[in-house]
Amino acid sequence: MSCVRAAGLPHVDAKTPAVLVLNGPVTRAEAAGLCADVRALLEGGGAAAVVCDVAGLGPPGLRSVDLLGRLELAARRAGGRIRLRDPDPALHALLDLVGLRFQVEGQTEEREPARGVEEAVETGDPAF
Repeated sequence: MSCVRAAGLPHVDAKTPAVLVLNGPVTRAEAAGLCADVRALLEGGGAAAVVCDVAGLGPPGLRSVDLLGRLELAARRAGGRIRLRDPDPALHALLDLVGLRFQVEGQTEEREPARGVEEAVETGDPAF
């Protein structure tokens, strides 16, 4: 009996991004290893994004902000991005406060309106 091997990498699904699960408080030494993991996932798998599951990261603080900033920088240097899965609302607010914007799974990406599209104005609406 013979079997034909499929072309391409057997363990890579182009439609499902790689997932990196972040648990507990992460030390600076562990952050360097996680950055290397993100680069390896992006460079080796040919994916455009790595999903970071941050549900188990713990209470939001500057350590979490620093970690996510470092992971995003590593991802961008490898030609990709990171997306967050299940962020705590407080973490999301803290990231907004410091100016870091991440795409969150299940949330549409903010974009500019299409050209040539204007909002309808009703007569009698006050001018601003």
